[in-house]
Amino acid sequence: MIAILDYGSGNLRSAQRAFATTGHEVVVTADREICRKSAGLVVPGVGAFRSCMKGLLAVGGDEIVRERLNKQQSTFGICIGMQIFFESGTETAQEFPGATPGLGIWKGSVDKLNAPVLPHMGWNTVSAPQNSLLFKGLEEESFYFVHSYAAKTESHKKIAWAEYGDRFIAAIEDEAFFATQFHPEKSGAAGLALIKNWTDSL
Repeated sequence: MIAILDYGSGNLRSAQRAFATTGHEVVVTADREICRKSAGLVVPGVGAFRSCMKGLLAVGGDEIVRERLNKQQSTFGICIGMQIFFESGTETAQEFPGATPGLGIWKGSVDKLNAPVLPHMGWNTVSAPQNSLLFKGLEEESFYFVHSYAAKTESHKKIAWAEYGDRFIAAIEDEAFFATQFHPEKSGAAGLALIKNWTDSL
């Protein structure tokens, strides 16, 4: 079973439909036991870093994610669901001074892109790492992005990069933890193939 964590953020139904194309049973839930025991957990995210962290903490999602990290259970973050795996985010620094703490699974901050037009919205190519699980057979494909902030620090095992003003992290593969800044559920056939690459590893 694949569980999509419902913490009040994300395109839950579109994500559910996309992951269900793999043939796996997919549930949208905030139930801790289901999320802990599922073969794969998806952490979606739409909106701002601060509001996503607030929602995650409200349902105990931080504890669920950290427990899965300790047990090396496969987990997949999407968009801000990826960003909150980092140490901090500065998206609401104007309204709330200082950075908002993230889960701290990966080092680095999520900061505003230096680009003439924001948000970065639309299709973009991705430079995939060698021997990638997620991008197997998809090395030349484009994926759909909607964001104004991104992580830019190189400190992880397998990183896929993209460029929009800045060079930024488009995806990470770190043992049992995976994440994409882009939306695979909105990325057509390439996105569905990437999702299947992940679910085939469960």
